[in-house]
Amino acid sequence: MKYLMTTISAAVILSACGGGTAMTPSDMLIADMQASVSEDRILFGQQDAYMYGHTWRASGMESRFRTDVADVCGSHPAVLGLDLGGIELGHSDNLDGNPFDYMRLAALEHYERGGIITFSWHPRNPLTGGDSWDVSSDKVVSSILEGGDRHETFMEWLARCADYLETFRDADGNAVPMIFRPWHEHTGSWFWWGQDLCSTEEYLALWKMTYAYLVAERNLDNLVWAYSPGAGVDKAGYMERYPGDEIIDMLGLDCYQYGEAPASNAVYASQLKESLAFMTELGREHGKLIALTETGLEGLPYPEWWTEVLYPAIQDYPIAYVLVWRNACDRPEHFYAPWPGQESAEDFCRFVSNDRIVLLD
Repeated sequence: MKYLMTTISAAVILSACGGGTAMTPSDMLIADMQASVSEDRILFGQQDAYMYGHTWRASGMESRFRTDVADVCGSHPAVLGLDLGGIELGHSDNLDGNPFDYMRLAALEHYERGGIITFSWHPRNPLTGGDSWDVSSDKVVSSILEGGDRHETFMEWLARCADYLETFRDADGNAVPMIFRPWHEHTGSWFWWGQDLCSTEEYLALWKMTYAYLVAERNLDNLVWAYSPGAGVDKAGYMERYPGDEIIDMLGLDCYQYGEAPASNAVYASQLKESLAFMTELGREHGKLIALTETGLEGLPYPEWWTEVLYPAIQDYPIAYVLVWRNACDRPEHFYAPWPGQESAEDFCRFVSNDRIVLLD
């Protein structure tokens, strides 16, 4: 299909870095995405695309160029989503069984071919020992802030996160830019950092502590920081716990379609349009990129979902990318992109044949 262009105009460079300051790796990625948006393009992405697909899991070096998306249409996602869950405990594999070493290899090769990397993080519950979805206590965030009894433990977790992220270097030893999207979907209450599990002040303090350590202390200037509430909130709710322009580079949204299709199509499309409309306003007001950081319809039971539901819902908004969730190889019903023979595969090919949609050859 198309490669992500990396030639940046002088005007875009000056805009991205304030007129004359030397560009950091994150500045360069922001400028690339701004240039893509200005050309009315939308990058397509998928979570864990190179790690596994509907019927396969990468088992060695020979399979690292495979994705279900490429098996269907011949090109890979332009945006590769990965997750850091498990790195905080020093595990060799993440929460979905992906070896961290293999994730790095695949991500770096994806970047060298012109792709973009984005990391989410589902850390364990540092107070209870449960997973990210353990919401049995509303004291978790307060326990890891300065003065809390789990603060030192959590700072060790952040250090392990930084240790891993700083290993992402290109062939010349330069830090590879990537999108970092922690503490997502906080407007819901299914993660231990969610709406009902901490106060606004605690949530903001968590963000500031994370940012201060990774950027000021560890000097990770290659991170583009994304803020991604869940869907179902209005403009005020979206911004209620916004960490601030000095931290955030990108305004994201996680919005899935639930319920039986096609009955749920209109509800999903309406919710997505309403959210992207006020995010477009916010992006202009705050000078930030916007993106659909997670979306999809599990199992893709509606054959024309890509061209009749998703694209009409996003086509009028200046989103940098749209990322669908993973195709789990161990859960036959848990997939968000087509695979060869899946009933939406032909429509997906029509979707990506649109000149506005960018994939990676």
